[in-house]
Amino acid sequence: MSYYNNKHIWIIGASTGIGRALAVELSQQGATLALSARREDKLKTLNVDLGGQHHVFPLDVADTDGFIEVAKTVKETFSQLDSVIFMAAIYDPAPLSKLNIETAHQMVDINLNGAFNTVHAVLPILKEQGNGQLVLCGSVAGYRGLPNGQPYSATKAAVINLAESLRAEERTLDIKVINPGFVRTPLTDKNDFEMPMMIEAEAAAKIIAKELQTKRFEIHFPKRFTFLMKFLKILPSFLYFKLISKK
Repeated sequence: MSYYNNKHIWIIGASTGIGRALAVELSQQGATLALSARREDKLKTLNVDLGGQHHVFPLDVADTDGFIEVAKTVKETFSQLDSVIFMAAIYDPAPLSKLNIETAHQMVDINLNGAFNTVHAVLPILKEQGNGQLVLCGSVAGYRGLPNGQPYSATKAAVINLAESLRAEERTLDIKVINPGFVRTPLTDKNDFEMPMMIEAEAAAKIIAKELQTKRFEIHFPKRFTFLMKFLKILPSFLYFKLISKK
C-alpha cells in the first residue's frame, strides 16, 4: 500500500512546473489533492488529466484575506489536512542595475508574502488538528546572493529563513523546506545560460514525494549540484566573491 493512500494534500502552485509534476506524482501514489494556483482553467485541465477525483481551489497567494477564505474551504472539504505544500513562485532574471521595481515587488508578493500567507492561513488549522506537514519551497538560489538572480534569490533566502524559524517554533508539526537546483520548468526556460546538472520536473517530483515521507527538514536535489552550492554557502565572503567574480 502506498504511503499516500488516504492522504489529503494541498498543493499551492499546482498549475505548472514542479508543482504540477508533484500533483501528478502524488495522485498516482493515491493521494487526494486540493489544487491551487491563479489559473483556474489550468487547474481544471490538470484535474481532468488526473481522473477528476481531486478538488480545485483557485487562489492568488498574495491576497491575504482570499487565502484565509480558501483555507477555510479546504478545511471543510477535507476531514484531515495531512500536508500543505507551497510551490508558487515567479522569476525574472536580471542584474540589479536593470531592476524593474514593479516586477521586484511582484516577486516579493508571490514568492515571499505568499509563503507568509500560507503560514498565516494554514498553521492554525494544523495546530488545531495537532499534527500535519507544512512545506515551503525555497531554492539553492537562496543559499547565497547570485549575479542576475535578484530579487528571486533574495525572496528564496527569506523563505528558507522562514521555514527554519517555523521548524524551530513548531516542534509538534512536520515543517520542511524544498531547495531545488536547476529543474526544467517555464521559470528556468527564461535563463540564457547553461544550467549544470538540470533534471526534469517529473524527476524532481519523485524525489520530493519520497523525501516528504522522511523526518528530514531540507529536501534538496540534485545532490551533486546542491552539495556544491552548500560548499559555496560556507565559504568566507572574500573567497566567495573572488570566486564568482571569475564567472
